[in-house]
Amino acid sequence: MTIQSERSVGDLSRLRIDRDARPRRPWLAWAVVAMLVAAGVAVYPTARALVDERRAPEVDVARATQVVAEPGGTTALPVLVATGYVVARRSSDVGVKIGGRLARLGFEEGTRVRKGEVIAEIEHADIDAQLEASRRAVAEAEAQLVQMIAARDEDERALERQRQLSKDGITTTAALTAAEAAAAVSAARVRSAEAAIASSRARVRVTDEALENTNVRAPFDGVVIKKRAEVGETVSPFGVAGQATREGGAIATIADLGELEVQTEVSENSIAKLTPAMPAEVKLQAYQDHAYKGRLRQIFPSADRAKSIVEVRVTILDADAHVKPEMTASVTFQEDRHEKRSEKNGARSGAGTMPPAPVVLVPKRAVMEQNGQSIVWIVSGGTATRRAVTLGADRLDRVEVRSGVAAGEMVVVNPPARLSDRALVRVKGT
Repeated sequence: MTIQSERSVGDLSRLRIDRDARPRRPWLAWAVVAMLVAAGVAVYPTARALVDERRAPEVDVARATQVVAEPGGTTALPVLVATGYVVARRSSDVGVKIGGRLARLGFEEGTRVRKGEVIAEIEHADIDAQLEASRRAVAEAEAQLVQMIAARDEDERALERQRQLSKDGITTTAALTAAEAAAAVSAARVRSAEAAIASSRARVRVTDEALENTNVRAPFDGVVIKKRAEVGETVSPFGVAGQATREGGAIATIADLGELEVQTEVSENSIAKLTPAMPAEVKLQAYQDHAYKGRLRQIFPSADRAKSIVEVRVTILDADAHVKPEMTASVTFQEDRHEKRSEKNGARSGAGTMPPAPVVLVPKRAVMEQNGQSIVWIVSGGTATRRAVTLGADRLDRVEVRSGVAAGEMVVVNPPARLSDRALVRVKGT
């Protein structure tokens, strides 16, 4: 016990007060804490906004577009798109009427021909000989007719003499009867000679027609777009070995390039959208930057039940040298709103019509149904706002909006289900 007390007293004797040490400042720690809290309060809204923005759903947007009246006063809206091929309204595989070897061809691809022009000939030396023989037969029959007429006239004069002698009682009845028979035979020979002449002339016409059949003539004004034979080939109206059955005896394909149209097919489900003389826009796959004016000419009266399609023909109204048969083309059928409005206004007032109002279109994928009402989400300043709309007609992948959306506003495409009114959103790609 004595030893431990002495050690404790020794330790305490070492304690000293440092008069030169700086005084402590406990308020400094509190000041630092206060500054940190103030900084946190100042930064919190911005940080919260950044966090909220990061958590905001990412959406696709599209801009509402406006279709305005054209200079002519129409507002054409797309209704349906179809693809097909350019064809000539009048096109013919020109063939031969009789078989034989081609002696001459007067065309190449691109040659312009006139209606009735001889474009090819078949060898016809044998027919020429037949024609010459037929003409000689006519000449022979005509000479025989002259002889028969002379003999008939002589027999008629002899008969007249016998009749005079019979009246005077000089000749016998047998002589008169013989003269009458000879005159009748001569008259019959004349009629036979006349029939022979007619028959010979008919054979001449038949042979002449056979000679004409060796000529191949253009059926209408047009352009040769395909050459199918060469000089020296043997052709037939029914085709020959090695030739496609559908071509038959065709030696050329001629088309009237003045009337070109697009042959396309439309699904049975969409055919009700088309109307007679409907305007259309035609684009060639080779020249996508140029659009041609078109008009629906014909909807075929029957459908293909195997494919569930109906064939449709669209006339190209302003075709130029770039448009060629068999080119691939797309057709955008359009509804002429000006014509429809003109009919309505004309029926009401019977006077002039006003130009159609602009039309606003949005993607169909931007429209939703909520509680039986059509809505879209408008994005402005990073916020999505719910807005009710009144819809019009469908236009391909877009729909007409009659009220609720202005042209140029951004709408959400395929809006997410968790989107709420005035919620923050992030636009993809920004």
